[in-house]
Amino acid sequence: MKYWWQSCLMMLCGTVFSITAIAESNIVSLGTGGVTGLYYPAGGALCRLVNRTRSEHGIHCVVLSTPGSVNNLQKVTSGELDLGIAEAGQLYDALHGRGKFQEADTELRALFSLYPEYISVLVRGDSGIEHLADLRGKRINIGQETSSQQITFGALIKARGWQLEDFSEVHRLAPAEQARALCENRIDATLYVVGHPSGAIKEAVRDCDSKLISLSPADIRALTENNPHYYPQVLNTELYGLTDGVKTAGVNATLFTRANASEDAVYAVVKSLFGQFERFQRMHPAFTELDIKRMVTTPLAAPMHPGAVRYFREAGLL
Repeated sequence: MKYWWQSCLMMLCGTVFSITAIAESNIVSLGTGGVTGLYYPAGGALCRLVNRTRSEHGIHCVVLSTPGSVNNLQKVTSGELDLGIAEAGQLYDALHGRGKFQEADTELRALFSLYPEYISVLVRGDSGIEHLADLRGKRINIGQETSSQQITFGALIKARGWQLEDFSEVHRLAPAEQARALCENRIDATLYVVGHPSGAIKEAVRDCDSKLISLSPADIRALTENNPHYYPQVLNTELYGLTDGVKTAGVNATLFTRANASEDAVYAVVKSLFGQFERFQRMHPAFTELDIKRMVTTPLAAPMHPGAVRYFREAGLL
């Protein structure tokens, strides 16, 4: 079945290039992620709902493909983006000036949690890799510079006392390249931080007998003890026709902005999604099991923006 975001991909990309030509003042830009991940269709779905109700609020929402969480946080902080999607763990670090964020941005504000993301280690079936410990000496992809993928991988190997020199090859591939590199036998393993089902993972499992492996209890502790927004999770591998559940860590994708964002604009964005929630759920299979109450009440990595608070109180969700 073809979902709207697949058929509209080129249209959305075209919108990105036409931003400077849009003359209206009420434009809201939303940073997402690579086109093969879930941030991009999630952002596209949100913008579509905002634009569908434009007659009510006058806002035009534009979705942008970006390298992901860290880039979105940097650009929202600098004012280059109005809204962004980020892992709660990276949002927490940016708010407090930890990890890759040397200066705290205490003005960051959350709107709501979107969906859980999972640390997903994908390996070739013929690689001999059954556990994370088996990655040593293999050809690995750690993702692009400053990506959440790279930061998460760095946290895992640091906890194990490993260096990048412990791997035979280290690649820094863009998200769209990773499944192909695995299937072309250029790498043995790659790590995703992604919501499921993921098209890239489905492609690698289907086309070249790849599989997902579990993290050890120590690996999970290394993530959860360092950041309160990671939590133990079991990934349902039946989504990919695999039988064994994968033990890993999860973190929630979060929609965020800054404190100085217009309260009315944030209210309109939030209302556009939650006022059309059933339509939103039909836009991607990853959204079908989302629960409104959980999206609103899950502990956020940054204070909730007043515009979001206003809508959720009116709707009886807070």
